[in-house]
Amino acid sequence: MVFAVEEINHSTRLLPGVKLGYQILDSCGRPPWALKTALSLVGGDNASCNTTDPSDYSAGEGIIERRGDHRVPLIIGGHSSVTGQILSRTLGPLSVPLISYFASCPCLSDRLQFPNFFRTMPSDIYQARAIAQLSIRFNWTWIGAVVENNDYGLVAIKLFQEETRRAGVCLAFVETLQRESIVSDARRAALTIQASTAKVILIFTWYTFVKELFLQLAKINVTDRQYLASEAWSTSGDLLQNVVSTKVAKGVFGVAVKSSPIPGFENYIRSLHPIHRPEDEFLREFWEAEFGCSSGASPLFSHSSPSFKYVTPLNISTSSPANRFSQKGSLPLCSGTESLEGVKNPFADISRFRVTYNVYLAVYAAAHALHSLLSCPDRESSSGNNSSTCSSPKHIKPIELLQHLNNLNFTTPQGEMFYFQGSDIPAKYDLVNWQETPEGSLKLALIGRVDGFDLYLNESAIQWSTGSNQVPTSVCTESCPPGTRKANKKGEPLCCFDCVQCAEGEISNQTDSLHCERCPSDFWSNAERTACIPRQLDFLSFNETLGIALTTAAVSGAVVSTAVFVMFLCYRQTPVVRANNSELSFLLLLSLKLCFLCSLVFIGRPSVWSCRFQQAAFGISFVLCVSCLLVKTVVVLAVFRSARPGAGALMKWFGPGQQRGSVCLFTSIQIIICVTWLSLSPPVPQRDLGFQGSTVTLECAMASVVGFSLVLGYIGLLACTCLLLAFLARKLPDKFNEAKLITFSMLIFCAVWVAFVPAYISSPGKYTVAVEIFAILASSYGLLLCIFSPKCFIILLRPEKNTKKHLMAR
Repeated sequence: MVFAVEEINHSTRLLPGVKLGYQILDSCGRPPWALKTALSLVGGDNASCNTTDPSDYSAGEGIIERRGDHRVPLIIGGHSSVTGQILSRTLGPLSVPLISYFASCPCLSDRLQFPNFFRTMPSDIYQARAIAQLSIRFNWTWIGAVVENNDYGLVAIKLFQEETRRAGVCLAFVETLQRESIVSDARRAALTIQASTAKVILIFTWYTFVKELFLQLAKINVTDRQYLASEAWSTSGDLLQNVVSTKVAKGVFGVAVKSSPIPGFENYIRSLHPIHRPEDEFLREFWEAEFGCSSGASPLFSHSSPSFKYVTPLNISTSSPANRFSQKGSLPLCSGTESLEGVKNPFADISRFRVTYNVYLAVYAAAHALHSLLSCPDRESSSGNNSSTCSSPKHIKPIELLQHLNNLNFTTPQGEMFYFQGSDIPAKYDLVNWQETPEGSLKLALIGRVDGFDLYLNESAIQWSTGSNQVPTSVCTESCPPGTRKANKKGEPLCCFDCVQCAEGEISNQTDSLHCERCPSDFWSNAERTACIPRQLDFLSFNETLGIALTTAAVSGAVVSTAVFVMFLCYRQTPVVRANNSELSFLLLLSLKLCFLCSLVFIGRPSVWSCRFQQAAFGISFVLCVSCLLVKTVVVLAVFRSARPGAGALMKWFGPGQQRGSVCLFTSIQIIICVTWLSLSPPVPQRDLGFQGSTVTLECAMASVVGFSLVLGYIGLLACTCLLLAFLARKLPDKFNEAKLITFSMLIFCAVWVAFVPAYISSPGKYTVAVEIFAILASSYGLLLCIFSPKCFIILLRPEKNTKKHLMAR
């Protein structure tokens, strides 16, 4: 502050003809003392100020004061947000501007409550947003937090949560620290960090609290956490030089107050000497502590009084050099050759100016506001009307200075534009990283910056807590890969979830997908559930096992039927063949062969013609078969009825011509039903999309269920009639009564087709066709074996029974 005041006083463009003085007063970090001092300044109850020029005005800790009544129109101060709120509320009714260089609470941006407050320190809103952006950028979704139990920590963590909630970032825990119980609070927070699965820890608190927290972490050997630092401790030299920090806090990554060079300040610091500034009590006290000698006979400042004479811009160590303050009488006199050149001390460290630069800006803001207030286009010729637009150095009103601060806009000596947005300045931060040096110590590295809401970062320059450039991972649950979806755990934060594989027919092709999408009807999910692939056409083919088995059974049946037909043809003159109407037997064998062969039409890729032909062939073949059996049964009954007295004329109605005509009539009815059905609403090839799977069945869809029902119903009607008549004729007195064989074969036939209906309806996809083929083959084999196997047995193995005498015996 002193350097800035002297630099302004030597300027020819800023406040020409006006010299600023200063008075720096120490509140010792206590808000009541700060309030008492501020009231004494604005009330005029203060000592004379330091100035290098006998001007009527001087500037103090943000003070512009007049020698006459000692009232000041502006104060630079309010180191903390609490102090800033107290001073602003108290000085508000007096319209005295207050410029803070370190108060960062977002609450101070409220112009209705704090109309006289300004600051050169960005609001915490921006650093909370910057840290939130970093968390999102590095995919840290499971973060622990340790905050100071005041507005600084609690408001910051609330803002952080608001910024990251939509991005899916969760807080594993929030531990608070208080000054009064810092040791126990730090121990509790350290144990929480140790127990938590969160690998990234956000710390919003003062550096002294962090020092105690690191000490507790070192005691329980927690050294694998990545810490996110707020500006309050990210650049702390005390922490960087601490051995405990080297063990616990490597790779700290955080936000820092923007640094900027101050030209000429290094030479100014190096040239300081008590001989040249005998009135500077702070410098004299620092000199004696640093060099261990007495700089003169002037009494040291007494710390027991709260009336303050100075403020220390940096903390002075209370180690052994400070202890020599109590031994002032025994200190030797300084030789005068002592110099700050080459001295390594926090006071002499001018490598980075952060809060120091904020003070520098505050002084320049006050000076430019004064310059604007005191400037007139032509002061000498100003009339009474014009003089009201500018003020005289002898009559500066705080409210006028406040108005000029609100409209302030100037270029700093560093070439940057400076202006207030309400009470705030445009937010700018540095992004810093604690990196390990070859010697094992920690150094502060600048790896990016924040400009408002924009973040610029050199990721390759970051050294993480692991000691490498590999970004650490901090998640409650690892990301769900494609093919799965996130399922929240009951009672757990949103960041803790299970990864559930998508169901069949659903996919997710993104990481951490919340939902699985269903594939279109013609597509199905692949094995990994990551993509929809076209469903393959499926039908009962000749190449698959089931198709081969059914084809073999059908061909075998047709071959056996042909063999029996040939056998009967060879033995057509024998009594067994001639008995029971050999002509119908040959027709029955032919129809059975057609039944076996029609099943082959059902196998293979369905087409328009195959769909029409297969049902017609099936229906006509079976009607022809059952018609032959029905006529056979009627003939048996007629033969035995005609043997009764007076019934001889009955057989003329059941001669060979009538038998053939009956079979043709019964078959013609089925042909008419099939032609009508296939003409009006035939089966067509169609994809069955209802079956859920990677394949889609190509089948012959029944456009008309009525037609198919009539075909089956007519076959069933003939079969039931035949069964009933055969059952009635089963006990007729004949050695070789064919009615018994027909009865048993029709029982098998009816049982097969009764079981066929529910099986056909419930079978999925191509198995529907397989069920129908099985019913055709089972019923055909039943008829073939039951009716013709006894006759073949006699013909081949019992030729002695193949005589008329044997057959006519009763």
